[in-house]
Amino acid sequence: MIKTEYRQRLPHIQPVGATFFVTFRLFGSLPVIKVKDLRDKYEFDLSKARLIEDNGLRNTIIFNLRKKYLYDHDIILDSLNSGPHYLKRPEIMQIVKDELHRFNGHLYDLLAFSIMSNHVHVVIDTSIQLSEDDLINEVTENITSLDVILKRIKAPIARYCNRILNKKGQFWEKESYDIYIRNEVMLSNVISYVLENPVNAGLVQKWDEYSGNFVKMSD
Repeated sequence: MIKTEYRQRLPHIQPVGATFFVTFRLFGSLPVIKVKDLRDKYEFDLSKARLIEDNGLRNTIIFNLRKKYLYDHDIILDSLNSGPHYLKRPEIMQIVKDELHRFNGHLYDLLAFSIMSNHVHVVIDTSIQLSEDDLINEVTENITSLDVILKRIKAPIARYCNRILNKKGQFWEKESYDIYIRNEVMLSNVISYVLENPVNAGLVQKWDEYSGNFVKMSD
């Protein structure tokens, strides 16, 4: 049976066939003390939220805390001048684009991405892996889970980019940050957030002027 939940430093909830908003970043892109401060605050707020007796309210608050935790990381990443910023190099950015598109139509439907200088946002719909029979019979053994998908994306990027940069060692932070999309309104908001990331970072005035942005056009 495929895993739908796992834990590294943070819990990851990955429903089979869900649409996900994922962020992954370069190794060393955030100061350790900043990461610790964010995690400590998140875990403190989370511990309080888990005491709420109302199940629906508790789940909503925990979900919103999770979103805020990811957005707080984003704000810091966009404001940093220090640390690695390899992804702004055109040849590196192109490698990331190629690998994100490589599994499009196979492991996922690629809905949007934004490649920033030190991190990547991507929105993917993994329901493309599920046939109608799979849904009816709840068959999941042939499904590639999100954590495996991310490994298949990130590993070759690391190899190719290290070769170009003439460096060895870890390229990405091991853990990615993911949220599964619960409805169409949330999906629309997340895609807008992803595409507006370079605008909010002051890199361009309009999202479609940024070469690291992609969005699937409506049929």
